[in-house]
Amino acid sequence: MDGAVDRRARERAGPLIARTAVLGQQNLNPFGDLHTLQHLSALFARSMRGVFEPLLRRELRVWAEPLVVQRFADYRAERPETLTAWLPLIMAPLPGRALLVADGKFVLELLDLFFGGHGEAPHHIPNEFSPAAEAMIARLGGLLTGPLRAAWEPLAKIEFAPGHPESNPALLASFDADDAMIVTRFGISASGGKPTFLDVLYPVAALKPHAPQLTGKVVSRSADPDPAWRTGLTRAAMAVRFPVRSVLDEPVISLARLMELQPGDVIPISFGADVPVMVGNNRLGLGTVGTANGRAAIKISQLAFKNEGDTE
Repeated sequence: MDGAVDRRARERAGPLIARTAVLGQQNLNPFGDLHTLQHLSALFARSMRGVFEPLLRRELRVWAEPLVVQRFADYRAERPETLTAWLPLIMAPLPGRALLVADGKFVLELLDLFFGGHGEAPHHIPNEFSPAAEAMIARLGGLLTGPLRAAWEPLAKIEFAPGHPESNPALLASFDADDAMIVTRFGISASGGKPTFLDVLYPVAALKPHAPQLTGKVVSRSADPDPAWRTGLTRAAMAVRFPVRSVLDEPVISLARLMELQPGDVIPISFGADVPVMVGNNRLGLGTVGTANGRAAIKISQLAFKNEGDTE
């Protein structure tokens, strides 16, 4: 991460530490530490590369910045007075809606690339999006809902679906100025280029049913198995007993012949040099019938193990 990005990350992280509860003010963040959501944002950032690299036609670096919790009005006040895409995201079965926020210039660059250009936005950014630009915003939201759903899957099954994009946040009927929002910001940068930032906002009220999961500990790496436990498991598995049988022959007779059988009747059988050796319903191999230590026995002549990796 270059120096400019480092400074911006520190600036973004600063308010998270400074915002403490003040007497007489509503607590915007009832969850406490949101390490789990920060971890999910990192997962989402890694999967965003697969979305934006084909769109921008270059190799990218995507990262998640420290999240903050703030009023929606404060978030809007911090946004620059330029064209911005506001795309609601339905979160089923949760009652609220998330919000995808992107710079209008970035959307227009994507639109130019989509129509075969070099990814250049107009010199004078318009005040509103054209129908083609709105379709591009909806398409971008549709491309991001899959990775977003996959990132949330370890915590909760949430289906995301894009709504109607707006260029004016005042037209967003589902969002009130006093709503507490969890702001997750993602940086997108090509090598040596100026980063673009994309925000995903979650309403605090909608995530309250998942408060225990959001405040839980996150283990990013799986622990190595205990050697003693693995040894005991191996010994237990090796001690499992299986019935082994050999099928000399399976003659076929009619129902009439079967009904006529009497004690002393003989059913003729025939078998070759090798007979199948079975373990349960699976064939272990072939063997030759003989004797060993005065008892009838089967000498294994061929094994029928499946190739390693065969899942059939």
